[in-house]
Amino acid sequence: MLKIGIVGLSQVGKTTFFRIITRAHGTGLGAGRPETHIGMVSVPDARLERLSEMFRPQKTVHANIEYVDTPSSVIDLLRAGSQSATLREMQALVHVVRAFGEEPGSNLQADIENVELELILSDLAVAEKRLERLEKDIKKQKSPALEQELHALQMCKAALEKQKPLREVDFAPEQERAVRGFTFLSQKPMLYILNLDEKDAARTDAAEEFAAKAGLTHRPKTMVTAVCGKVEAELAELSDAEAQDFMASFGIRESAIARVIRSSYQLLGLISFFTVGEDECRAWTLRLGATAWEAAGEIHSDIQRGFIRAEVVSYEDLIAAGGLVEARSRGRLRLEGKEYVVKDGEIVHFRHSG
Repeated sequence: MLKIGIVGLSQVGKTTFFRIITRAHGTGLGAGRPETHIGMVSVPDARLERLSEMFRPQKTVHANIEYVDTPSSVIDLLRAGSQSATLREMQALVHVVRAFGEEPGSNLQADIENVELELILSDLAVAEKRLERLEKDIKKQKSPALEQELHALQMCKAALEKQKPLREVDFAPEQERAVRGFTFLSQKPMLYILNLDEKDAARTDAAEEFAAKAGLTHRPKTMVTAVCGKVEAELAELSDAEAQDFMASFGIRESAIARVIRSSYQLLGLISFFTVGEDECRAWTLRLGATAWEAAGEIHSDIQRGFIRAEVVSYEDLIAAGGLVEARSRGRLRLEGKEYVVKDGEIVHFRHSG
């Protein structure tokens, strides 16, 4: 399950964004509540809907993302240490930034830097604590693994002391492995959500302009998108047909849910592949560049263990053929081995033993 944590300062629209993305209206969520709120989001995918129309399965299963809304200001929470463990479990962070008010966007960079600094300070405390213990252990016993960890953490400490987030540090593979278990907050990919004023609602696809103002362009493992929380909150209460008309009236071409999820997938380097049949049509999330053998493991360890071959067809070829039988007769259905790299949108059927 892909898990993404929502962070930001107070009164920037974090809980509004959470309610929009999870359509969690009417659940009593509110500012000032101490709890962490968790919401499941089905990943919208028109391809999966089209496949379901073709195969008419008993059920259609979308991929899911879990969004976690941390209460209050992330600065207060990290200083208190109350949410650090929760955030460290996340694969990525969404930072909601206020870009509305009397002078929209005037404090974007300062707000972003303030939150980033708290992530950095939290990581620095973890690194320093571990380094202190490591240095004592190495004096007692020489160990190549401990030496590798020591060097990697010293590299982290040096970057953090310069207020450089770890996502911008170019780790060697062995250094990456050495620090992976610490789940540093400033190393996590970051999606910035600029919460726009209502009058800027139609400019949600012009995030690059706002990103430039905030100094976010060309930063590694970072993406920026924009939403208008006030408008999107109203959209979340409407039916799909009503929502389309409402979006058109504001000049919005795509919902925040679709835009944010697509950005999350791009940020994390993820793709979707599908399995189809009369029982079920399902979307699966996979790391970009993963093999057929790894894709089999996403479905079940038994399928991965007994992997023989993968039958693969692209979404476009399957739709053009009108079905699996015709796709096979046209030579569009291929047999691939364990090392085949699965591509976004492919339909895969695994042959396996046991």
